[in-house]
Amino acid sequence: MINLEIPKKAEALVNQAYQAANEVFRPISRKYDRAEHSYPSELDMLASLIDGLNSSGEGGAGASGVRKDDNDEGGKKNVNGANLRTVVGTIEMCWGDVALLLSMPRQGLGNAAIASVADPEQLERFAGTWAAMAITEPHFGSDSAAVSTTAELDGDEYVLNGEKIFVTAGERADSVVVWATLDKNKGRAAIKSFVVEKSRPGIRVERLEHKLGIKASDTAVIRLENCRVPKENLLGSPEIDTKKGFAGVMETFDNTRPLVAAMGVGVARAALDETARLLSEAGIEVDYDRPANAQPAAAATYLQLESDYEAAHLMTMSAAWMADNREPNSLEASMSKAKAGRSVVDITLRCVELCGTLGYSEQSLLEKWSRDSKILDIFEGTQQIQQLIVARKLLGKSSSELK
Repeated sequence: MINLEIPKKAEALVNQAYQAANEVFRPISRKYDRAEHSYPSELDMLASLIDGLNSSGEGGAGASGVRKDDNDEGGKKNVNGANLRTVVGTIEMCWGDVALLLSMPRQGLGNAAIASVADPEQLERFAGTWAAMAITEPHFGSDSAAVSTTAELDGDEYVLNGEKIFVTAGERADSVVVWATLDKNKGRAAIKSFVVEKSRPGIRVERLEHKLGIKASDTAVIRLENCRVPKENLLGSPEIDTKKGFAGVMETFDNTRPLVAAMGVGVARAALDETARLLSEAGIEVDYDRPANAQPAAAATYLQLESDYEAAHLMTMSAAWMADNREPNSLEASMSKAKAGRSVVDITLRCVELCGTLGYSEQSLLEKWSRDSKILDIFEGTQQIQQLIVARKLLGKSSSELK
């Protein structure tokens, strides 16, 4: 039986994350939404605190990964709920501001990939780096298997060539985890991930994107031209295993998709809390002891939105719990990401609608959250891709059988 209550040992982390969200993120949220591409320097001290939490094993707000190679009872032991702690911390932080969380130094999705699949030597070598994740390219969006950036082995180094777009924290990060193919003729199995330090010749930021939401977070286009990295920077095995195919590199998503789902849960909770406050000020109280059809229409709608939120919340927690307990969670990771991604968009837009002019104006953060929410339904695999993955898992179909 899965107990999805917050463990007592995680309560301190949740409280600290809430305090950071309420006292650091919320006060500067509007400031950096208006000042797109400006770095929130207020985050530096907070990032140092989270580094300390990670070092102590308490979990941070996005950089923790799920190790699958532990030698404890065949890798079946619950390792103190590390992934669950990261998820609940992420929910609290995104209740404050999801764009500011994405701007936190050393808490990028690339850090989660390194923490999940790097070997012990790489973990030590890349400790303290701030890593972005670079997958998408100009000619494809959600089909990660279509990667055309190349990595050719030349002596003791790989030479990378290609262009990556929509790289979150691409300008500010110290390193980029780049997905590239070792051999285009061998298909998905040849796609590997490489840690590329930004200081290396041949990697440069071409431009920053102007976006609908998450404006505090920089989103970059990155070009690699004969960029040389040591072969030790390849994450995982350099062998091309056509039997295992794309599964190895895709395992990264089993860890990062629940984190993105947690971001959606946090933003949805923020919108619901603000809406409940504004409805109360308007004289509309939500009564949990009466049926929805016996309450004002606004209260009935709110109850519907809250039930949608609860479903996304529980699915996200379940996917994290499975990861911590070494249970395969690819299906649940995609289900949680699909559910939370769709729910947060629906919830924030309906909250704007319920609150009328207050929801649409900048008097409240509701309109900002409605803009921020859309990216959570897109990156780390769109809604449509998640549904496709779920269908393949449930029907036992391969990617070639169900497209």
